[in-house]
Amino acid sequence: MGQMDYYKKEHEKSFGSKTNKEVIPVIRVPETRREYIIGPGDTLSGIAMKFYGKEDWKKIYEANKNKINTPDLINPGVRIIIP
Repeated sequence: MGQMDYYKKEHEKSFGSKTNKEVIPVIRVPETRREYIIGPGDTLSGIAMKFYGKEDWKKIYEANKNKINTPDLINPGVRIIIP
């Protein structure tokens, strides 16, 4: 049974298969935009470890160039995007 079959079956269960056979496709999009507020002592490498499990700080820096001038110097209180 595919995902669309599951939603069709659930829809028919909820609204009755004899009265309403309209299938409403449901597309689930994983949440990919997270935010983080930089705290005292934080580094981009440390933040990357928290979210990715590895020191992939460049991805965070690229997504926040408008808020971070130098990757070695980040300021507490700045809200950044974690891609």
